[in-house]
Amino acid sequence: MLELSRIGSIGEAIRDSVVTHKDAVALIEADRHRENVRYTYRELREQAERFGALLQAGGVAPGDRVAILMQNQAKWIISGLGGLWVGATLMPLDYKLTSREQLALAAHGRPKVLVTEFSRWQDLRREPDIGTLAGTRVLVTEAPEGADLGQAERWEQPVAGAFTYVARNRDDVACIVYSSGTSGTPKGCMLTHDNYLEQAQILGKLFPMAEDDRFFSVLPTNHAIDFMSGFVGPLLFGAAVVHQRTLRPQYLRTTMKKYGITHIALVPTILKNLEEKVRERLDELPVWQRRAIDALTKVNEWLTARTPRPTLSRTLLKPLHDEFGGKLRLIFAGGAFIDPNTARFFYDLGFPVAIGYGLTEACTVATVNDLEPFRADTVGKPVPGVDVEVRGANEFGVGEVWIRGRTIMRGYLDAPELTAEALQDGWLRTGDLGLIDAAGHLKLVGRAKNMIVTEGGKNIYPEDIESNFEDLPGCEEYCVFAADYIWPTGKLTGEQLVIVVRPEAGEVADEELVNELRKRNRRLADFKRLSGYIVRSADFPVTASMKIKRNVLAEELRRLDRTSTIHPLSE
Repeated sequence: MLELSRIGSIGEAIRDSVVTHKDAVALIEADRHRENVRYTYRELREQAERFGALLQAGGVAPGDRVAILMQNQAKWIISGLGGLWVGATLMPLDYKLTSREQLALAAHGRPKVLVTEFSRWQDLRREPDIGTLAGTRVLVTEAPEGADLGQAERWEQPVAGAFTYVARNRDDVACIVYSSGTSGTPKGCMLTHDNYLEQAQILGKLFPMAEDDRFFSVLPTNHAIDFMSGFVGPLLFGAAVVHQRTLRPQYLRTTMKKYGITHIALVPTILKNLEEKVRERLDELPVWQRRAIDALTKVNEWLTARTPRPTLSRTLLKPLHDEFGGKLRLIFAGGAFIDPNTARFFYDLGFPVAIGYGLTEACTVATVNDLEPFRADTVGKPVPGVDVEVRGANEFGVGEVWIRGRTIMRGYLDAPELTAEALQDGWLRTGDLGLIDAAGHLKLVGRAKNMIVTEGGKNIYPEDIESNFEDLPGCEEYCVFAADYIWPTGKLTGEQLVIVVRPEAGEVADEELVNELRKRNRRLADFKRLSGYIVRSADFPVTASMKIKRNVLAEELRRLDRTSTIHPLSE
């Protein structure tokens, strides 16, 4: 059993594990049908210490920030581990953001070192704000021979000097993780070693792993879920982490088969896509075979009603399980609302889906369904050591969700006002609406604050998107909403973003304005793009300080018909 009570830091915990499991496989990196690298824990230690020595040779001291901007790969883990072992504070950055947004986060976080890929570095250098990194040491991976790197150095360069391990304390900040804030106000969550160790202890007891288990790291490692379940967690148990450089569905399935994946973490969009693929495969089967699988699924549903029975399920539905490698034992799902029908679909086929709820500010998971029994309609009970309250409940028991526990962040970097708003008397105000049922399970029903959570688990604040539409030609005012916030549908999936504009021309948005909306929309990261626009002729309601009263504006728009009010932005 995992026991971390006497451990001082994440780096120390993983360092102990590396020694214990030295001959086991630690990392596998695949690229389509080719295996790029495979490291044992002994080799992982050598690689991480080499990188740590490179950092120390460049003057990295305890508490200095090391930003990592890369897609999932072995070098991400090696860089992160090397950084932790020299006492640095990691700053994982989202590689799916635009280069301008990534530079804005770097300007806010002020890392001493940035680790990134050659292609991403080339994109960053084209930005006018590249001067943001003038005082930052940049280490670039996989740069072609003779390539112009500008101020950057090669990640793979020879290292002069020895590595020295640096111990850290539980109260030290381990990571600064950005939950939002690109062109708006950056929100860098300061998460301590104690936060992570407490979370690892909790999840390790609920969902233990073994040395021969293999976790498929599909979500970006900068994502709070994958950082814990696809980096820290498996390495603490001596399990292997598998990366796939391309995430095309056909290669994902191949990788799962080839490496016998046992665990995977997914956000709702990926889980939904997987469901569609499985249903398509089932629909292609002969009628007799489909009926047989349907009958066996019913049997499996009955036999696993109280608890998962993976071995039995794999026996009953072997052809389906073989499609996923034949060893998949657990799917972690979170980051946004999970469609209960999708979760139930996989569970009935013998793939247990552990639905959880949390925030970056709570170091990933605050509640989780323990699968005894499986329930698809909730996000589970509070995990041990975490308190959950619903405050200001209405007659239906629905109120705002507040969380307290040792996994709650220290605060937002350089943002005392935002910190004071989010943290009150040891409690984290989530801004999510929910209720606690008679069994102690939390049910989410919506969001109370401006933040929008996409099905891909991305946190988006309207202000982040709105700054991209400043000085729109022919526009007096504008405001971004989630369409379901204005016109609630009772669902938390398929959210669409819309922009409300007040044209100078009155009731009509002219061609120049619409074309500019489309042009700027294309520049946004795909998960931030607007699906439509709404034209409003009246002035927006504002406060005395001229801030838009979003709730009042939404209430006024709510009186209109959704279908006829939203104009598509597709071309």
